[in-house]
Parts: sequence; structure tokens; C-alpha cells
Amino acid sequence: MLTQLYIRNIAVIEKAEIDFHPGFTVLTGETGAGKSIIIDAIYAVLGERTSKELIRTGADQAAVSALFTGISKETEQVLRELSVPLEEDGSLLIRREIRQNGRSSCKLNNSPATVSMLKAVGATLIDILGQHESYKLLSPEAHGAYIDSFAGTNELLVAYRSAYGALRRIKGELDALESDEGQKARRMDILRYQIEELEAAQLRVGEQVELAERRDEIRNSERIVRSVSEACALLQGDENEDGAVSAVSVAAEALEQAARFAPSLNGVAQRVRDAEYALSDAAAEVSDYLDNAMFDPGELDELESRLETLYRLSLKYGETEAEMLEFLDRARKELSDIEFSDEKRGLLLEEYEEKKKEAVSLAKQLSAKRRAACESFAKRVKAELSELNMPGVTFSVEQVRTPLTSFGCDRIQFLVSANAGEEPKPMSKIASGGELSRIMLAINTVLSDTGMTETQIFDEIDTGISGEAANKVGAKLRGVSKNAQVICVTHLAQIAAMADNHLYIVKKEENNKTYTAVHPLDQADRVREIARIIGGDDITPLKLKMAEEMLNVSNGAKA
Repeated sequence: MLTQLYIRNIAVIEKAEIDFHPGFTVLTGETGAGKSIIIDAIYAVLGERTSKELIRTGADQAAVSALFTGISKETEQVLRELSVPLEEDGSLLIRREIRQNGRSSCKLNNSPATVSMLKAVGATLIDILGQHESYKLLSPEAHGAYIDSFAGTNELLVAYRSAYGALRRIKGELDALESDEGQKARRMDILRYQIEELEAAQLRVGEQVELAERRDEIRNSERIVRSVSEACALLQGDENEDGAVSAVSVAAEALEQAARFAPSLNGVAQRVRDAEYALSDAAAEVSDYLDNAMFDPGELDELESRLETLYRLSLKYGETEAEMLEFLDRARKELSDIEFSDEKRGLLLEEYEEKKKEAVSLAKQLSAKRRAACESFAKRVKAELSELNMPGVTFSVEQVRTPLTSFGCDRIQFLVSANAGEEPKPMSKIASGGELSRIMLAINTVLSDTGMTETQIFDEIDTGISGEAANKVGAKLRGVSKNAQVICVTHLAQIAAMADNHLYIVKKEENNKTYTAVHPLDQADRVREIARIIGGDDITPLKLKMAEEMLNVSNGAKA
């Protein structure tokens, strides 16, 4: 659920921190106070398109942050797929900044994100239904998801998609085998040449590095011998002068003698003796290197030739030996597949037919469950619409058989007729923004026991209704809020009185600048605000009494 929204420099809102709570929350305020701006800010963190025009005049950038707590398993799954780390407390922080250059930066739990990532996560968190945006309700894909949720097909759908995925994989392998004999022959010739060339090279992982190191050693052999000889003489000494090993040995003996009378010197004497041993070992290794050093110019030619071969192969088959060996494995497999393609095709065809039977059987089971659910779903939605002052609206669910897809063998869409005598048509061609909001409310009421997006936002769902219809809309919103957080922008007192939480949006001017603020209202403030909604700014004792009575009735109904 949406717990907190932080807005900075969005339109007339310089800074606002809004706390949201479970249940049913309403946002009210005078027209133009900034209610729609809050919805725009929420759209921004959900990954919708924004514009630099949204930035407050005089500001360099705008920012919106939204904190969600108790996120669903569906949201967690999307975050895992996007490699976004999960918070231990089950919370999710989404942040988006919009700059004057038109670019924006996004973060999910402080991890950099793209707008498309915000959109994928946002789809599992919030549904916004309003006068202009009801994308989910206009999408036939969403219609199918609603029916599946109502019908409880989740386990069956998972099984079907597993079978369908296997079917698609097998079909892909079969398509890859379908080529004419000439193409096969040409491809086999190429593969055999590549395999022979790589096998002849007898590749070994790490060889290029070893050869390059040995080549550099031979190229610098004179400098190496001169330097090592000098080091050997300094360590071991010569006929005329003792070396470092002897000098350190003498120093160690001297300190050991002194330590007999000054025990505090025992430690340093031991360290010097250890240094003698280390220098002696090093001197031996240096001497062995000189004794065994062999720098054959002929070896250099062999190294250069081998490195040239490996370089030439790397240009064709991969930068490293490991990549070239992987290429070799793939070439061998592809050649084997082509050589035994007829046999493999037969096996794949058998497997394909088995998976097809399984997928078709599961798709038919899905279709049957959906068909049983569609009629009941349509009747219940129609009943809810009647209570929402839309008795003349005809609502039905169209289920059409299709070839197999990831959804099954059905195409499902909602059909609506807003006026008597008109044929039902797809929702995108019929319903207005206000109608869509109420249809979505009716659908969410029907689905309230089967699970839905955690937060439902209804933007001015009350357009075109009043009186008892408004009471019913408020009651429906409150009913939906038992299973999901509901946030509603409204101009109707009947709906505002039904809410568990009430936020007041107010606009004011200071120093020739316009500011919008958001205030949570207590009981007394709610009475005054509902009285204002009833009759305007001229708040009389009678309006206050009416407002108080509406709240008391609403609280009694909630109890």
C-alpha cells in the first residue's frame, strides 16, 4: 500500500509530504487547488510520461518519492526479475526526478532504474481510474486477467503456460531444422572446416598469456641476465668482497652475542637471523635462475608463430581460448544436429504432438472455467452498475476462440452499451471517463474477495452523479477498501463523509507566488470541509449540522 508521498517543485506544490493510511481516503479542496497535481505526481513515480512543464516555475528540477509498505508477492517477483534488491522490512521506495532538460532519473530502493522498470513495478502497485486515464480497463489483456481472477484459474493457467512454453521451444527447434539440402550441405562444410581448424590448434586455456610472458622474457634476455648477475653478486659476494648474506649473518651473530647480556635484544637478533635465512634462500633462487637460464633465439620464432596462430583464430572464433573452445563445442553440436536432423526431427515431432495435446487439453479446461465465470461475472457487474446510477448500461463479456497463445485459446473483452437500443461494443469505443471509473469500481467490487492491485485511486469518479447514487458510490468505495487501499478525489459530500481518512488540498498566495498544501483533517475540520462542499464558502450552522449528521450516519454505517 502507498504509505507516504513526497512531492517537491511539482507545478504549484513547492513541497508536500503526504501520509496515507489503510482503508478509504478522500482528497477534497476547491477547484484548481492542486488535487490533480497529486495524481500527476503519482503517475510520475509509476513510470508514466512526464514533461518539464510539470516543474514549478523558477525551479531547476522536480522530484517525487513514494513509499510502499507490505508489498505483494507479485511486486516482489517483478523486483527480483529486475534485479532490484528487496528491503528486509518489505518496503519499496520509488523516486523520480525530472529536470529542465527533459530528462529524468529513477530509483527503486536506491538502485538506479529506468522509466520502463518503474512502469513494470507500478502496474503491480496502483490502479488509477479517472476521467481521462483508464488504460487497464480498456485493455482486453486486462479483461482476461479479471475473468481469471474471478474464476480462480491461477494454478491451471500456470500449468498451461508451462506446457505452452515447452511447445513454443520445440516448435523453434523444428523450424531451425527446416532448410533445404543445399543449405545443409553448405553449412556442414563450413562447420567441418571450423572444427578441423580449431581441433588442429589444440587450444589450451591460458596459453596466450603464458606464451606472451615467455616471449617478453626472451626478448629482454640480455637485460635480465645482467640484472640478475648483479643481484647475485650483491647477495653472495665474490672473491674480493662479502655479499649481503654474509654481512647479515655477521650482524645476527653480533646481536646474539650482545643479547646474552641484554635480553631485550633477543627479538631483534632473531629477526636479523630470519632475514639472513630469507636472503640466503633468495640468493639460491637467483643463482639457480642464472644456472638454468636458456634463451634460444629459435624458441622466440616458435613463440611468435604460435601467438600469430592464436591471434588469427581469435579474430574468427573468440577473444580468449575459453571462448574459442566454446565456439568449437557449439560447432560440433550444430554439425551433429544437422547430420542427425532427420532422426531428431522425428523425435521432436513426437514430443511436439505430446505437448500440443497437453497444451490443448489445458487450454480447453481454462476456456471452460472462463465460460462458466463470464456469465456470472457480467450479471454481478451489471447489478453493481445499476446501484451506481448506471441502470441503462448493458455489460457483457465476449469470449472468442483463438489459436493457442500464452493466454490459452480465448480472447476475452468487455462489451458495453451505454444507451438502450445500441449494440454492445468494446469499452474503448463507448465509455466516457466517468463511466469507465464507475465500471472499474463495479468490477473491483465484484473482485474484492479475489484479490486486486493493492492501491486503487479514483480520480473524480463522482462526475455526473448526485443524491442517492453518490451515497451508493461512496458505499462501494468503502466496500472495496476492505481489501485494498482506496484513494479518491471527490467533489461530493456524500462520498467524502464515507471516508476513513480525509486530506484537504488548499491553494494560497504569498509574495506573488502560488502554493498548494495538503492537510489531514480531524473530526471538527471534516465537518467544516463537508459543509463547504455542501454549500460553498458561506458556512452556516445549518450546513455544519448537515455535515455532522452525514459523518455520524457514515460512521454508524461503518460500525
